[in-house]
Amino acid sequence: MSFQTAQEAIEWMHSLEHLGIKPGLKRMEWLMERLGHPERLLKFVHIGGTNGKGSTLAFLSHVLQEAGYQVAAFTSPYLIRFQNRIQNNGEDIADEHLVQVANKIKPLVEELARTELGSPTEFEVVTTLAIEYFARIAYPDVVLWEVGLGGRLDSTNIVTPIASVITNVGYDHMHILGDTLKEIAAEKAGIIKPGVPLITGVQDEGPLQVIEGIAKEKKASVYRLGQAFFIEDESCDEHGQSFSYRSMFTRLQDVRIGLKGSHQLQNAAVAMMTLEVLKQFYALIWEEEELRRGLEQTSWPGRLEVIQREPLVLIDGAHNPQGMEALAQSLVRHYPHHHWTVIFSAMQDKPVAEMIKPLTGVAKRVVLTQFEGGPRTASARDLYQAVQQEGISSELEMSVEPDWEKAFREALASSGKQQAICFAGSLYFIAHIRQTISQNDQRYH
Repeated sequence: MSFQTAQEAIEWMHSLEHLGIKPGLKRMEWLMERLGHPERLLKFVHIGGTNGKGSTLAFLSHVLQEAGYQVAAFTSPYLIRFQNRIQNNGEDIADEHLVQVANKIKPLVEELARTELGSPTEFEVVTTLAIEYFARIAYPDVVLWEVGLGGRLDSTNIVTPIASVITNVGYDHMHILGDTLKEIAAEKAGIIKPGVPLITGVQDEGPLQVIEGIAKEKKASVYRLGQAFFIEDESCDEHGQSFSYRSMFTRLQDVRIGLKGSHQLQNAAVAMMTLEVLKQFYALIWEEEELRRGLEQTSWPGRLEVIQREPLVLIDGAHNPQGMEALAQSLVRHYPHHHWTVIFSAMQDKPVAEMIKPLTGVAKRVVLTQFEGGPRTASARDLYQAVQQEGISSELEMSVEPDWEKAFREALASSGKQQAICFAGSLYFIAHIRQTISQNDQRYH
């Protein structure tokens, strides 16, 4: 039976979720071969790292579009709807194209399931759909290609890009990627290809040694923050940030970005170095005015995003310890006079205590809550127990409220001058909050 609607195709892909994660590229290789290798028709910039992949991709996309290029993007997870993951020039894949490509690959997926390789996972099917759509329907000039998980064995690693990017290395998905930063770095560095330049914001010496060692083996040039390019003269306010950028190719003063947090300066600088590599070696030409406009106009939903101003309400998908550290620093950096209530939810496999700890001394109060996010979502009570075991609850005013809307209403009711609210944690939680509050805006005033 062929799919008639996008919803039917999406539900079919979601039905493969129970297969979980199957590291390895054998199934992707099989699918690409049967489709006539569409991945060879495209120019990819492959973007990996623990945090900052989406923001770096957004900076690149805005600048290249300003310069007149057609830019495709593959990201995960989606924030509002499934189609957000596959975009061309900022537009979601059209439903008719999603149906068309899903109908093309479904018989192959079923055939593959009958082989010794077994059925592809949901993410492998979505990755395949994106490649086929970009190669046969969208015809972009460049594809910004975000790693799903890790790098080396991730299904996105089926491509050979024109540039590889590793934003940073932190602790996340340790049950799959390894217990140490060096082990995690080795998985991230799996996207480095022979002779393909690597741009990185990694500065920790241990992970950097691993990454540079793998790059050397593959004769891949490395452009790293603090050596090939630099951030200088940074300043910030409630509306954004500015900095000077210096590299082996150029120097730019007073570059402005709207995204907040010092980590976004790093993401912007990594994007700028990537753009310089694309310009110098692949003739993807842009002018300085286009670069400046693109960077300043870049937005990335769910990252220190203001969803209400009176009182101030932010949402931030800080879904691992490094992300929460960046969030805490950003709240102090951009809103030094506000008193924060943080409403937090996470998935069961996250190190909750490590994530909450950076909020000590930053948040006035933390409310642990939950949402309808499927079986992997941690309950508010589980979150509290995890925090209690580490003794952090004694250092922070902390409460448990399973109903996040009730927690939000109570926080709004107690808000006075300079009081502010931040939803943080799982990206799925942030997506749920963003959609619910925007649809029911009047209920929260």
